[in-house]
Amino acid sequence: MGTADKARNKAEELSGKAKEKFGAATDDEEKRQEGKTDQTKSNLKDAGEKVKDAFRH
Repeated sequence: MGTADKARNKAEELSGKAKEKFGAATDDEEKRQEGKTDQTKSNLKDAGEKVKDAFRH
């Protein structure tokens, strides 16, 4: 997995965490769920990249 991909996925994960916390603080369930979704997508992308890396080596 390239460094740029790792950075992008980490940024998406951190953004998701921020959205989740903001939603919880403001009692905005939609924003909280959006944050959780962003984190899940980031984790899935990371997993997919790791699988691709495993097959390359």
